Amino acid sequence: MYVMHNSEYPLSCFALFENGPCLVADANFDTLMVKLKGFFQNAKANKIESRGTRYQYCDFLVKLGTVTMGPSARGISVEVEYCPCVIANDCWNLLMEFMQSFMGSHTPGIPSVFGAKHDSVYSPGDTMVQYMELFNKIRKQQQVPVAGIR
Repeated sequence: MYVMHNSEYPLSCFALFENGPCLVADANFDTLMVKLKGFFQNAKANKIESRGTRYQYCDFLVKLGTVTMGPSARGISVEVEYCPCVIANDCWNLLMEFMQSFMGSHTPGIPSVFGAKHDSVYSPGDTMVQYMELFNKIRKQQQVPVAGIR
């Protein structure tokens, strides 16, 4: 289980299960997890976060962040939202065109969360699932051994 927070929703706490549901609880969920310490064990030094700046351009919200694991930077996150639309699949082409205007050919493919919720309302939990996928990719890159030069 991953416990996540988002500054856009400061009164909520998100608990995500690997390939499972996303539980949205109030901010006191962290306190509950501390009391259940005997049943759950924290992963050691596995804290990862994305901090950055939030920009608004007309109807688009763009968040650029530096992903850090411990004291070192591991990557960059780019989150783009088209505010008037709540069904992400309906505006995906518009989002891609907007992202290509400042990212060029480095735009992502369709997120996996779209496959499960093709025509349904996009929720904050869906955003957290995408962040979890990004963080897991970064963690896996961290674990890849580097070949030494002789």
